[in-house]
Amino acid sequence: MYAFNYHRPESLAQAAELFGSTDDPVYVAGGHTMIPTLKLRLASPSDVIDLAGVSELVGIRVDAAGEARGGAKLVVGALTPHAHVAASREVNETIPALATLAGGIGDPQVRNRGTLGGSVANADPAADYPAAVLGLAATIATDQREIEGDAFFTGMFETALEPGEIITQISFAVPEKAAYCKFPNPASRYATVGVMVSVTGGNVRVGVTGAAPAPFRSTALEEALTADLSIDAIDGVAIDYDGFNTDLHASAEYRGHLVGVMAKRAVQAL
Repeated sequence: MYAFNYHRPESLAQAAELFGSTDDPVYVAGGHTMIPTLKLRLASPSDVIDLAGVSELVGIRVDAAGEARGGAKLVVGALTPHAHVAASREVNETIPALATLAGGIGDPQVRNRGTLGGSVANADPAADYPAAVLGLAATIATDQREIEGDAFFTGMFETALEPGEIITQISFAVPEKAAYCKFPNPASRYATVGVMVSVTGGNVRVGVTGAAPAPFRSTALEEALTADLSIDAIDGVAIDYDGFNTDLHASAEYRGHLVGVMAKRAVQAL
């Protein structure tokens, strides 16, 4: 690990000021990606800005007033740990599928330190939360603007965030029903493929993670399931796996097969 200056601001304003006044800064949330990167000397920032002390970034609430703007929203602070999302009464009452997703991330150590915002900002192609961002029509709020979930993920480990921009909270549209199913890597619990299916007003959204270099919505599955919300409807959808990930865990073709299987399990779970 290279030497760096460590900062622990107590507010968003302090964090932004530090980022703008240092040579080569980096933010840290839960640290599950950044700390190993630093230990392996794959990054050498001049300053590490730890957001764990910014209390305004933690919390879960239901925005019922959002109904006037198109429906109720479940609002989760960016620094909220996965374990809190999984155990939250508000989450389990409004979007239990999101609680299921959070409860299946990593292991207890990861779930108690890893954060929603850190995971989404990192945009790991096998992370679970991106499927929820897309499948639940989420909006990502930062200290500078709001970004629609459909426009957030731009590539492998790439997002629409600008340098220094901090995710403050994520608002998930509360569906009539939703389910998340994944085929986990048995060691890391990352999603070899994970699929979030949600239904609102007869319209179906399908968010997929793990299959491709970046998470995506499967419009083919959405159209088929909007017309017929059944497992049989998925049989008629050909998953185009061209460009899907291939590694020692699964081939692109196998991941394409898993998209259909996980989608069927999610529909069954509805």
